[in-house]
Amino acid sequence: MLARFLPCLFALLLAPLPAEAQAPHPLLLVPDRVFTAVDRVAHSGWKVLVEGDRIVAVGPDVVAPAGAETIALPGTTLLPGLIDLHVHLFLHPYNETSWNDQVMKEPLSLRTARAVAHARATLMAGFTTVRDLGTEGAGDADAGLKAAIQQGIVPGPRLLIANRALVATGAYGPKGYAYDVPQGAEEVSGEGVVAAVRRQIAHGADWVKFYADYRWGPGEPSRATFSLDEMKAGVAAAHDAGRKVAVHASTPEGMRRAILAGADTIEHGNDGTPEIFALMKAHGTAFCPTLAATEAITRYGGWNGAAPEPEAIRAKRASYAAAIRAGVTLCAGGDTGVFAHGDNAREIELMAAWGLSPVDALLVATSGNARILGMEDRIGAIAAGRVADLVAVEGDPLADISALRRVRLVVRSGAVVHAP
Repeated sequence: MLARFLPCLFALLLAPLPAEAQAPHPLLLVPDRVFTAVDRVAHSGWKVLVEGDRIVAVGPDVVAPAGAETIALPGTTLLPGLIDLHVHLFLHPYNETSWNDQVMKEPLSLRTARAVAHARATLMAGFTTVRDLGTEGAGDADAGLKAAIQQGIVPGPRLLIANRALVATGAYGPKGYAYDVPQGAEEVSGEGVVAAVRRQIAHGADWVKFYADYRWGPGEPSRATFSLDEMKAGVAAAHDAGRKVAVHASTPEGMRRAILAGADTIEHGNDGTPEIFALMKAHGTAFCPTLAATEAITRYGGWNGAAPEPEAIRAKRASYAAAIRAGVTLCAGGDTGVFAHGDNAREIELMAAWGLSPVDALLVATSGNARILGMEDRIGAIAAGRVADLVAVEGDPLADISALRRVRLVVRSGAVVHAP
């Protein structure tokens, strides 16, 4: 009997492993400086040694073992792989196609092909981990994309997914049609909330996403949708399953309900007040301000970036400033997909331009985001034993944050995916 299966067994043993699982030869990276995200300094003259998918040594006196490959990176700063906590890989910029038309008119096959291209662009921009907060009408396709990346079929960042996201019945869109149309998220209410949470987790959700407020009708202001009891039940079900919860909330009341329900992150917070941010601080809720989405949408409306600033920009600046003053934990995620994938650094640049120092913005986008994900022991810093997710950029982003756009090298789980 064993003889029948030996050929199959040998074939399995000899088959090439997926790209992410391969163990490359040791790799010594020699940039001008290393920003570890363990401290606030770019260390001149430091080197980083990678073996397999791990960082094994960091410092000025690291020596390459026999057989190692050395990559010299003059003029660069080596950083941990960047992390974006709010992307939509199945969306593309709204100035190309409106959200309604993407959800209603683009077939799933086209949207999936775009998502594959978006994942590659994201990785090539130095973002090695992203949290995708909803497929916006593309069903469970994020789970398939995640599997394709994990198996080395297509290149992309480490992907944490939120499946279809959850909205209160009748609250989301597309709206304004004379007949029922596909929705951009899963509708649910009342006692069905817990079952919907569990259903999305069963379909692969790493995070559960709720919309705590939205516009009930075209032209209306956003209002709270889920009741506090509905939110509490849904968050508890997610936490019981070991999943964290992200909540879209822009109004003070929507934010208040999300905080009291136990949300882990709140997205957008456009109208957040000092009192709301103080409540967030007290409850340890993290805030993803998505500055870049507001800026992009305002530009699509005709603003050229110069003074006078439109009210949407002034309000966004004010809520962001209030969050900083309150000492709320910030996360970096621009709602990428509203604007182009691969342009993810736009959020980090705005976080620095609108109130943080460059080093604080970088810490948010690396070790800070890793802590929010609960993955700080694996990613987000350059230290021995961490996963070898690394990006080298020309120049010094601690002095000029725009250096993040000048990517020279990307290493994902120890594999070089973009080289000089």
